[in-house]
Amino acid sequence: MENELIEPDENEGKTLPWDQFSEWLHCIAVVTFDLELGQAMEFVYPKHIELSDTERTNICYLAFPDSNSGCMGDTQYCFRIRRSKLAKSHKPEVDRIQNKNCPVMLLKDKTHFYGYVYFRQVRDKTLKRGYFQKSVVLLSSLPYFNFFKDIVDIIAPEYFDNREPCLEAVCHDIDQWPCPIPGKTLSLPLMGMVLQVRIPTKQDKPGTTFLDNIDKKTSLASLTLSSINEVDLFESFQQILPHLHLIWELILLGEPLVVMATSPTLCASTVLAFISSISPLRYQCDYRPYFTIHDSEFKEYTTKIQDPPHVLLGVTNPFFAKTFQNWPHVVRLSGVGLPNYGGSNPSLLNSDVKLKKVTKLKALDQKAGVFTKYKTFLKKDKMFLKNFTKGLVSKQSSRVQSNQLKRHFLELTQSFVIPLERYMASLMPLQKNISALRAPPSIRPFRPEEFLQMVESNGPQLTSGTKGDWTGLYRQFLRSPNFQHWHIQRRLEMEAKVMSLHLVALSEMDLRSWCGSKSEVEVVDVVLRLKQKVSLVNEHKIEVSEKTLEKLNSQLTTIKETLPPDLQTILSKD
Repeated sequence: MENELIEPDENEGKTLPWDQFSEWLHCIAVVTFDLELGQAMEFVYPKHIELSDTERTNICYLAFPDSNSGCMGDTQYCFRIRRSKLAKSHKPEVDRIQNKNCPVMLLKDKTHFYGYVYFRQVRDKTLKRGYFQKSVVLLSSLPYFNFFKDIVDIIAPEYFDNREPCLEAVCHDIDQWPCPIPGKTLSLPLMGMVLQVRIPTKQDKPGTTFLDNIDKKTSLASLTLSSINEVDLFESFQQILPHLHLIWELILLGEPLVVMATSPTLCASTVLAFISSISPLRYQCDYRPYFTIHDSEFKEYTTKIQDPPHVLLGVTNPFFAKTFQNWPHVVRLSGVGLPNYGGSNPSLLNSDVKLKKVTKLKALDQKAGVFTKYKTFLKKDKMFLKNFTKGLVSKQSSRVQSNQLKRHFLELTQSFVIPLERYMASLMPLQKNISALRAPPSIRPFRPEEFLQMVESNGPQLTSGTKGDWTGLYRQFLRSPNFQHWHIQRRLEMEAKVMSLHLVALSEMDLRSWCGSKSEVEVVDVVLRLKQKVSLVNEHKIEVSEKTLEKLNSQLTTIKETLPPDLQTILSKD
């Protein structure tokens, strides 16, 4: 897709107020500490936005770090909560383009809100409690973690100085922004600056940067944001580096997992890093970058009556150490950063950071560790870990180390997905079996045992240096929510492709000759069915080229002309 500069559209002034704003944000909320109420919502902007009582309560509690975190100064992190109502679409055409071209992990979330928090706590003797405590929260349906972190970083300090009028001006700026269309370089006015950002597409090659080459002297941008969603993998994984492949498997399989950290910033960024490790697969289970005991889903996720749900939680309260004793997998992070992997000669293959049983998890134990009985299907990639260790010794930058991790996880996930894609492709009907005058053929069902047999001879071992029981890993994966979502989406895409090929066949057939030997009833039936298919194309429910659509409309005209004038008149009506 062409990488072009997009300014706000001249026609956008004709849209309703706040339509453009709602493409990016649901609202901006300010949460403060009230001596009588505790954490309370001070106000929401735009003022017409409604939040349910449950949403308000969740936002208020999640907008402040747990009291035990001891976060002084400014703290940034994000959270995720369920929406009380499904998101409404103000611009269906924009949604269609996004759904078609946007990577699955960046699609709008119609069932959840993402909260991007900027919390400030400083001493203030003029206040009864002795502290100024307040948070600015950007609420959005978009999982643009990097982007909104940078946005709230610009907005919040200004708000703390200039109060509500500042947020009103910000919201009106955002209401002038163009829609977040994949593949476009957008210029976004904000508080006297112009931000420049590009929304990725499915077609982007991994590791490609699109904004680094912009001429800063001629560009309108005051600030260029190189990525809207990437997180620092090295920062999040550095305390548990020997267990990279274990974490990747747990996330791939959607296993119940808790990340316990000393701050909401660390637990949130780690949860997001874990999820990104299986990109370009979408993590389909529920996840909460930051979760508290006050969350409305607390009882649902901590019940001991049934097995833990498929969810990934980030927590800071020591209370959770006892609460999650029955959970199969817990990752604990300390606040001290990179541990000593073997002194002057570190090795990620023979590390002191050992796996521990969950039952040994103690509330006061602050050492980093992975608590699980899980046995990995795959062996550690010794070559990668050896090379990565060299980077630790030479003290490569965090960015370089993070990029190495990203590339390794991507290659591992792609090696895992290729056999699945290859098998799904084999389920497609042959193009020669798609006939214009017969119903489109069905796609064969996914048969797990048939797929697993194929893996034994034609699996990831052909593209990955990682050894182990790939078949066992696939068998487990086929029972996971991540596979179920992937399979449903791929099947829908394949069915759409079959429908598209069927319409191409229909557009190229000599229908006039066919009509010559058919009754009026049969011809009318074909006209009605063809009109229905053309309607589906116009509604973008089936994708065909403009040329094919022209041919289909021509076919409609051609076969209607073979009917008597009175029938032509009736069929020409919508």
